[in-house]
Amino acid sequence: MDRFLEYLNHHLYLVGGTVIVAAIAIGYELRQHLQNASGISTNEAIVLHNKGGLILDIRTEEEFAGGHIVDARHIVLDKLADSLESIKKYREKAVIVCCESGARSSQAARLLKTQGFQNVYNLSGGLAAWRQENLPLISKTGQS
Repeated sequence: MDRFLEYLNHHLYLVGGTVIVAAIAIGYELRQHLQNASGISTNEAIVLHNKGGLILDIRTEEEFAGGHIVDARHIVLDKLADSLESIKKYREKAVIVCCESGARSSQAARLLKTQGFQNVYNLSGGLAAWRQENLPLISKTGQS
């Protein structure tokens, strides 16, 4: 223990820097965990969808028309609060919310949770992650 205290005294800046970096890393990880507590991967989304879950795409009309997940329900984020009645049968089922990158869908997932939806998940990485995995999308012109 004496050697440890001696080390601390001789390397005060090194120890202080290490403590600061560790605190930042822990804070970042906690923040990520709290924001994406219900974030799921593309494979997990497929499994939940195959079990009867709803994929809710909250992107703009143009983004949705450019390509979306098969059987995804489209409700623009700005109209989600007013459209909850149309998806009320999914209050007890899985709802996978997606957008382009996962940021807007995180906001939508929080809204759904506050409105009583119990199993809400955010597609981590959004449609960008879906495309990166080469998973199928459908558009007005057909498959992409």
